[in-house]
Amino acid sequence: MIEQAAAFTPQLGAAPVTRILWLVPALPVVASGIVALLKQPRRKPAAALAIASLSLSLLLSLFAFGHVLAGWTNHLAVRETVNFTWFTFGATGVDLGWVLDPLSAIMMVMVSFVGLLIFIYSVGYMEHDENFTRFFCFLSLFAGAMLGVVIANSLLLLFMCWELVGLTSYLLIGFWYQKPSAAAAAKKAFITTRVGDIFFLLGIVWLFAQTGTLLFYNHEAGCLEPLALGGLLAQHAAFGLTAAGAIGLLIFCGAVGKSGQLPLHVWLPDAMEGPTPVSALIHAATMVAAGVYLIARVYPLMSAGVPLIHTAEATGTTAALVVVTWVGAATAVFAALIAIAQNDIKRILAYSTVSQLGYMMAGLGLGGVAVGMFHLITHAFFKALLFLGAGSVIHGSHEEQDIRKMGGLKVDMPFTFITYAIGMLALCGFPIFFSGFWSKDGILEAAHTGAIKGPYYLLVFGALLTAFYMTRQVCYVFFGYWRGHQDAHESPRVMLWPLAILAFFAMALGLIGTPAWPWFRSFLEDHAAPFSLHGFAEPGLVLLMTMSSCIVLFGLWLGWKLYGSKSPKPEAPDVLEKAAPHLWAGLRDRLYVDEFYGVTVIAFYFWWARVTDWMDRRLWGGIVRLVVRITSLWAHLNRLFDVRAVDGSFDKACEEISTGGGLLSRVESGRVQSYLRILAIAVVALAAVLFWSSMP
Repeated sequence: MIEQAAAFTPQLGAAPVTRILWLVPALPVVASGIVALLKQPRRKPAAALAIASLSLSLLLSLFAFGHVLAGWTNHLAVRETVNFTWFTFGATGVDLGWVLDPLSAIMMVMVSFVGLLIFIYSVGYMEHDENFTRFFCFLSLFAGAMLGVVIANSLLLLFMCWELVGLTSYLLIGFWYQKPSAAAAAKKAFITTRVGDIFFLLGIVWLFAQTGTLLFYNHEAGCLEPLALGGLLAQHAAFGLTAAGAIGLLIFCGAVGKSGQLPLHVWLPDAMEGPTPVSALIHAATMVAAGVYLIARVYPLMSAGVPLIHTAEATGTTAALVVVTWVGAATAVFAALIAIAQNDIKRILAYSTVSQLGYMMAGLGLGGVAVGMFHLITHAFFKALLFLGAGSVIHGSHEEQDIRKMGGLKVDMPFTFITYAIGMLALCGFPIFFSGFWSKDGILEAAHTGAIKGPYYLLVFGALLTAFYMTRQVCYVFFGYWRGHQDAHESPRVMLWPLAILAFFAMALGLIGTPAWPWFRSFLEDHAAPFSLHGFAEPGLVLLMTMSSCIVLFGLWLGWKLYGSKSPKPEAPDVLEKAAPHLWAGLRDRLYVDEFYGVTVIAFYFWWARVTDWMDRRLWGGIVRLVVRITSLWAHLNRLFDVRAVDGSFDKACEEISTGGGLLSRVESGRVQSYLRILAIAVVALAAVLFWSSMP
């Protein structure tokens, strides 16, 4: 990536669209603030403001994308920044800014476009919710925060928007706060992602301490540019890592939390407690994609330097990318296994999202930014389609989410069925006609030809599992007979139009990433992308595509074989449950990861909470009580000294003075006769003394 950046033709100054790029996130944020001031009954103005603001953001994003595309067409790599000093302390300034380059341009368009479709869909889905206005307030704030993450040219600004995404996800997941499960899921998501964010923050602090800046690009002085990276490579950290590798891994911890990777994946399936549009927004184009985007943005840092691990399977890559690859591959298989035994339609899709995020991470680690980001973009469309399709099913099934209580909906909900089937085939990677095939095969090709071979087999197995569990879900929901209590019905048009648009892109987006026309990769890496069928002539590519197609088709066939011709009763056990009840129970209970955390991490924190409570009550409280008693005793002693000694002496002196004054007051009577008597007595006494003293 650094070598490619060095070949860029410099662009002097920033275009007008770059200078106003801050409006892209600002418009939804301002709309959120205005909607927050509206009363709950003002439903139409709230929805109109939210949709209009994101529409304007989409329009600006398209202009920005067009600007970058024009530069690429003219063989000019556009990377324009607008930086400014936020504040200074001493001689050090803290700079913020935003960047327009191919990566941010593509992400802006995707986030704003998919988000806009979800906003429109929400008008129908949340039509009868009493907190309709508040919902659109949170949606707008969420979208603005995510767009802020995308355009940030400063790791500090990115982190600020990153945390705002975490806050709004908490508000949206727990939107139906009257449900204890929703409130618990919101807290779980917020706390779990904060674990990763602690390490992310440590990485930010370390990076600033080493480079003196958190700007990504700043005229060769940014932290992702050669000068800063060279300094980081010269600094050694623990376990043979350079500072670049160690900081990269700390930042990756933040991505692990936000993108639901092992071992911080536990929050993401529970996030299904929020409304279905929230699930689509969080699990498709925005929050979970933020972690993948973060790694793509700091990829020069992750890939900087020479290989740090010299083994047979890891030669040719850095330690940070090895960790990213293995975590992603393990997550892909782990989540796919659990998805097999789930019965909640949204929870199956949630584990599918965890699995696909693992593919994206592995793609970044094995094939670079273009490979991982292409799967992120295609996944955003077909996974948003699946979640919104699931919302349509739930809406038409009278809020039922258990797939065992559905069935036969291809008759009652034909439009939803067709669009859902397109999303399902795209997710499975059905050959040729669906975007997921091309993006997934790009990852498998990178894994097959890369230095690390182990993850390749995990990813292939994950592809088989994906085709199987999605076929199981579709068979339960759309085939057989209806097993619900009330007749199902198709959703309103305001919910169906977004499905149609997403279904189109779930198929069409594959065209920009085929070996014959690798436009997406060429655009990100700044080189020409001519159309040529010779792209399929790459050694082993056709064989790999054939094998991948066979694996997907086998998974689809196996799923249909076990579930397609059957319509089990809701209370009947699953086919696999009959065959392997203990394994099924483990998968149904999510391989007991939550229980493991409950008896280890959570139990430790409960124990530590009791210890700190005892220390607070007994130790620190005892010290405070001892100080209070000593102070009270001293106060009593002081009072005793004051009352007995000081006040007593003072009172006695006052009494004597008062007595003396009383005696003198008798002498000072004001009668001359009395004064003469006293004078006479004094003269007599004086004479007596003198006479006495003169005697021999």
